[in-house]
Amino acid sequence: MESANIPTVFVIDDDADIRASIRGLLKSAGLRSEGFERAEQFLQTKVSDNPSCLVLDVSLPGINGLEFQQQLTKAGRQIPIIFVTGHGDIPMSVKAMKSGAVEFLTKPLKRNVLLDAIQQALARDSVRRQGQADIALLQKRYDTLSRRQHQVMALVVSGLLNKQIASELGTTLVTVKLHRAQMMRKMQARSLAELVRMAEKLRLFPST
Repeated sequence: MESANIPTVFVIDDDADIRASIRGLLKSAGLRSEGFERAEQFLQTKVSDNPSCLVLDVSLPGINGLEFQQQLTKAGRQIPIIFVTGHGDIPMSVKAMKSGAVEFLTKPLKRNVLLDAIQQALARDSVRRQGQADIALLQKRYDTLSRRQHQVMALVVSGLLNKQIASELGTTLVTVKLHRAQMMRKMQARSLAELVRMAEKLRLFPST
C-alpha cells in the first residue's frame, strides 16, 4: 500500500505504558504512529513529507517539552504539538499555547478529547503543507519569467496601467502588452485580481 499522504502521529513520553496506550488508541482509530522515550530521539528521525503532529509529554528527561517546543521553532521545524502532562499548571499551558501548541491536555487522557486534538493538529499541518506546495508552484512559475516580465508584473500588481508601465520602463505600449500577455500566461493568472493574490503569496509587495 502506498504510504503517500498517510499522516503520522509522533508520541514522545518517557513512560512506556502511557506511550503504548496512546499508540494503541491511535492504531484503533486507524492512525499511524511512532513512539520515542526522549525528545532527542525524535530529532534524529527523518520525518516524511506527509501530514504529522506531535503528542509531547511536558516532563521529559533531558530536554523538557516546553524547551523542545522552542528548539523546534528555532530550527524551523514546523509540526503541530499537543502537550500532555500529569501535573500541568495554568502558566505552563498559557506559555505552550502562546508558542503555537494545538492543545494542552492533562493525564489521564480522555480518548475522544485526545483524538479530536490530533485530528485538528493533522488538519492544520495538512493546510500548512498545501500552502507551502502552492507557493513553491507559484515560485517555479515566477522563475520562468524574464527580467522584463518581472518588472512588468511588479508594475501591474502595483496598479499601473499599460501606458504608465510603458512610460516607467521607457518602452512602447505594444511591447508592454506583449510582455504582460506572456507574463500572465506563464503565471497562469486568469485575471488581475488573481495575479495580485499570487504576488501577495510570493511576498513581492514591499513591506510597509
